[in-house]
This record gives sequence, structure tokens and C-alpha cells, in this order.
Amino acid sequence: MKLGLIINPIAGMGGKVGLKGTDGPEILEKARKLGAVEESPHKAKLALKILAPLKDKIELYTYPGKMGEDEARELGFNPIVLGSSKDQTVSQDTEDAAREMLNKGIELLIFAGGDGTARNVYNVVGDKVPVIGIPAGVKIHSGVYANHPKSAGEIALRYLNGELNTKEAEVMDIDEDAFRKGIVTAKLYGYMRIPYMPELVQNQKSGGIATEEEVLEGIAEKVIEIMEEEPDTYFIIGSGTTIKPIMKGLGLPNTLLGIDIVKNKELIASDVNERQILDIINGQKAKIIVTVIGGQGYIFGRGNQQLSGEVVKRVGKDNVIIVATKDKLQSLDNRPLLVDTGDDEVNAMFKGYMRVIINYSTVAVHPVKGL
Repeated sequence: MKLGLIINPIAGMGGKVGLKGTDGPEILEKARKLGAVEESPHKAKLALKILAPLKDKIELYTYPGKMGEDEARELGFNPIVLGSSKDQTVSQDTEDAAREMLNKGIELLIFAGGDGTARNVYNVVGDKVPVIGIPAGVKIHSGVYANHPKSAGEIALRYLNGELNTKEAEVMDIDEDAFRKGIVTAKLYGYMRIPYMPELVQNQKSGGIATEEEVLEGIAEKVIEIMEEEPDTYFIIGSGTTIKPIMKGLGLPNTLLGIDIVKNKELIASDVNERQILDIINGQKAKIIVTVIGGQGYIFGRGNQQLSGEVVKRVGKDNVIIVATKDKLQSLDNRPLLVDTGDDEVNAMFKGYMRVIINYSTVAVHPVKGL
């Protein structure tokens, strides 16, 4: 069995520092100056650990250094290394790696990154061989990703053991420059084949929100009442259109796709990153307000990586307020809300059920699962 492994080591670096992606050298340099660290190699190792039982039965093809070789060797694999070592990877390296692996006759390609990485893989692979993505980017709208790094390993293991069929899944991406201005313009680039385990594969993100304006205003009114009952509390305001009416109701500017902090109904900071959040709350009372990604169910770990495991741990599960419309919850088709902070201990805290404000007068109780 021949397996290809590609890691985009810079994928996801912009998340915790609030940059909403790392497309382009200027943004990457800014992320590094803000203290961003590489996330995807660690997430790739979580997937590779699941494949350990096959390490003596497969030929693992990868690229040098942080693009796969380092992680594979660390976990006891003996990879066949293609290409040449690079100080800093670019999108062309991903495409070159995929092309060389196709020429070697791989039967499955597993890659770590975000939507930009998926696009690069698609440019070369198309529907030639099945792929599965290890979610490691800030932007993950594409349906080719597993819902968690460990899930990617499980899917690959089952496929290589001949247990799974394949299906087509979407390759989506958005304009990062527009994204930073609060505009989501998603585009379908094509389809790739993935080994299909519906409970472990991420649904394509549902666009928009299907609800009446008055329902959103009711949710906002309820949250503002909570703020009034909790003076001197930092409210960490998550991203998304469901939350936007809260800031509008307060008469405050809103970073639609970033994180803001409010205290006593006044704006303390806008578009903050993980470090800034920790510095501002600094052991003081705080609450986090998040919504649900329609069709997927994530409340942490997709589009709000600034709300890291450390931030959530400091604030505490009991101080997390979830808001979502009834339609958003119904779009999950009875699947649980998902938590993927990158910290297993924090993820495990969320096992069970949590309250979700769905309009001014109604709270739903919904299952939550840490990945």
C-alpha cells in the first residue's frame, strides 16, 4: 500500500493571532512577528499515530523536513522522502509534492492544512486518487477534511484496510483579503474523492443564516440582559453573523470575523488575538459568547482559533454562552456541537449537554462533543 503525506507547516498560524489565515508572505511574516507558532505538524502527528499499526505494511511517501519527514520519523515510520528541503514552504511546494507522489502511484493522499492547501492539492490531484484532509487551517469550508486530526487517521486506516468506499467532496475557499474586512465570498473550485465515513467527515459549511431578523434581535436582547446582570465582567464576543446583532444592540462596532471584548457594555478591544485576550482578562471574571457554524456544528476550533484551549480553560466551561437559531441547530440533523481547541483536556470538558439560547424566551439543550 502506498500512502502520500503532505503537511503545510504554516497552515493555521494566523488563527490564534487573529489574522484569519496565512495566505501570502506578508501575512505570514506578520503572523510570526505576533508570536504565531506552527500548528499543523502537531495536528498531523495526531493523525499519523492512528496509522502506526500499518507502518510496516505501507510505503509512506512524503516531503522533507516539516512537510512530513520530521513527523513521520518521530513516530517510527521509515518514509520515502521526495523533493528537496526548503527553508520556507509556498503553495508550489504542495503542488510539487502532490505531483511527485502521484507519479509514485500512491493509493491515498493525506494532507494537513486549510482551504488553501486543499486548493493546491486539487490543482494537481483532481479525482485521480482519494484524499483526506487533516484540519489545520484557519479557513476550513471544504468538505474534503475530517472533523478532527485523529478522525483523518482513522479514515485513512479504514480505507487502507479496504473498509471504505469513496464519494465526491467539495473544495471551497474564500478571499482572505475580503475575509479580513468581514466579507465572506466562498467559491467552489471543484471536487476530490474522499474515503467516506459520515460521522468523521466535516460537512461543507452552510452559508448564511436562515432565520427572521426578529429572532436574532431577540437573542441579542437576551444576551445584553445577561451583560447587565453581570457588571465588571469581560464578555469575549465570538465571530459570526448570529452574534453581530448583539454588538449592534450595544451600539458598538463589530469585527464580524474576529473577536471583540466588551465590559460594562463598552468596547474594550477589537479584533484581538489569543495573547491579547489572555492579557486583558488576566484572571478576572470573563465569559465567552460563541455561535454554531451552520451545517458543521463547531463552537470552537473553526474560524475562532483566537479562543484557544488556554483561553477557554481560563474562562471555564460554565462561562461559555452559546447562541444559535433553531434553524442552525436543526441543520445539524441531531449531530452534537463540536469542540476542537487543540487541547484534549479542554475538549473533554465539554462532553455532555449545554444550553443554547435560540431566541429571547427559549433555551435549547443540545449534546456537545469534544474532538
